[in-house]
Amino acid sequence: MSYLVLARKYRPQTLATVLGQEHVTRTLANAIASGRVAHAILFSGPRGTGKTTVARILAKAMNCEAGPAPEPCNRCASCIEITSGGGADVHEIDGASNNSVDQVRELRENARYMPARSRHKIYIIDEVHMLTTAAFNALLKTLEEPPAHVLFFFATTEPHKIPITILSRCQRHEMRRVEMPALCRHLEEICRQESRALPAESLALIAREAGGSVRDALSLLDQVLLIADGVPSHAAILELLGVVDREAVFGLAESLLEGNTLGALDTLDRVYDGGHDLKRLYADLLAQLRDLCLCTMGEEARRLLDHPAHEMDRLVAAAARFPANRVSWLFDRLFAEEASVRLASEPRLALELIFIRLAWARPPLPLAELIEKLDDLRRSIGGARENEGAAPRQWGPPAADAPAPVREPDLPRPDVPSCRFTAPEEENEAAAPPAATPPGQDPSGASWDTVMAQVKKQHPSLASPLEQAVVRSHTAGRIEIELVGSEFHFNLVNRKKNLAVLAKIASECYGEPLQPVLIRRALPADGNGTEAGAETGALLRERTLRHPMVEEALRLFDGRVIDIKRLVPQGGKDG
Repeated sequence: MSYLVLARKYRPQTLATVLGQEHVTRTLANAIASGRVAHAILFSGPRGTGKTTVARILAKAMNCEAGPAPEPCNRCASCIEITSGGGADVHEIDGASNNSVDQVRELRENARYMPARSRHKIYIIDEVHMLTTAAFNALLKTLEEPPAHVLFFFATTEPHKIPITILSRCQRHEMRRVEMPALCRHLEEICRQESRALPAESLALIAREAGGSVRDALSLLDQVLLIADGVPSHAAILELLGVVDREAVFGLAESLLEGNTLGALDTLDRVYDGGHDLKRLYADLLAQLRDLCLCTMGEEARRLLDHPAHEMDRLVAAAARFPANRVSWLFDRLFAEEASVRLASEPRLALELIFIRLAWARPPLPLAELIEKLDDLRRSIGGARENEGAAPRQWGPPAADAPAPVREPDLPRPDVPSCRFTAPEEENEAAAPPAATPPGQDPSGASWDTVMAQVKKQHPSLASPLEQAVVRSHTAGRIEIELVGSEFHFNLVNRKKNLAVLAKIASECYGEPLQPVLIRRALPADGNGTEAGAETGALLRERTLRHPMVEEALRLFDGRVIDIKRLVPQGGKDG
């Protein structure tokens, strides 16, 4: 007799022995006991979780000579036939190879006939999502109103590919992945029945590689038991399955958390020499850091972890060694590089570059330590002021009887340069202009308001940029006008046509020929986005960056300067 693989040898034959699907088996047992089994049932979920197995057990329960009963007897002729796959009234169909509309029509015609020996004629269609759209459409009417003796049991790993018209006609049961501890216990029991023994860490390795699939776990176990007649070593099992040792993953994560870049590179080199997939190693490293992050969040978060007991103890011990912010920071940095490793043609170079970058990066300071450093900085600055004889800054409203605080000197700021269009021989004269007079007044005593009134009357579009104009000086044949505002307004007034209009109106109002000379003064930066002279901004930035307080703040926060703005107090006076 040919060898029977473990996945078939230990296939469940009753609902009670199905592993990890109690939410489904309990519902089906109640439905059978109450006589409310749906005529069309869809089992969906990951591979190897028992979809087809549960469909077979349900078929046996419905056709058992002692039933229908929640648990088939597995001794009657019907149960034995279905178990062996030769039942005359239970048809198992592969949806991938029987997906045409003609085959579904043939199924529909045969469904009308009564079963040969059993109570029900049952159709089990595996991977039903592989049917074509025409085949699904041909099945619709029969699926909605089948003959009383017909039952349909469907199984699929991709329910989203099934038309909604089919889904709406089925009772759906979602299978889930088997948890790792339950799968480890199941493998241990099978090893006991096979009179073999494996280390606990090897069973955990097989369960982890199976990914919650019982069939995959039993197939791997079947392969592992062939290594030796006795107890195979864990190293031999690792070599057989081509899996990275968990010890290497733990060591790599701990080296990175300790800042031991050379240790991490050495582990990477050993894994590479062993011929393992480095992309898989990186995925295992991310999963390890995710588990460490959950461990740092307390007991409540640890229930989300799926590890055997000996690995859980080591995870908890490792999480206690490192600050939570460092673990989360490292997890964030490595996860951000996941795509670059996954798409890299040379994963080893990509991983080495990431580890070297981590050696130069610094994690953020914990909040408590950051607040403590800020308090130390404030105290040191306050002590320096007291040593210099200056009153410390008050962080709240001053008391009624407190003396007025001494105003701190601001950073030195050069005068905002004027932008003017003059001949070279006039530059010396224009370099030191007299103090500006308020709008509406002129040093010569003449009225600028008269000029503005005429401009508003004759050329309203020119009046707006001249609203904040100031007369700097008025001499024979020349009037200097300072414009306060943006470069756009200055260029508008400085057009040849507008200068001619302004000269004509000014000459008429002042009673003498006058040629206007424009001087531009940019608004200072005040936090609202108003501009400052380019030269002034550069000087301000340079002097601000050199200030000791700024340098100390950048060092403490590991920060960088994004922008510098000059704040102007209320009242408009620069202080």
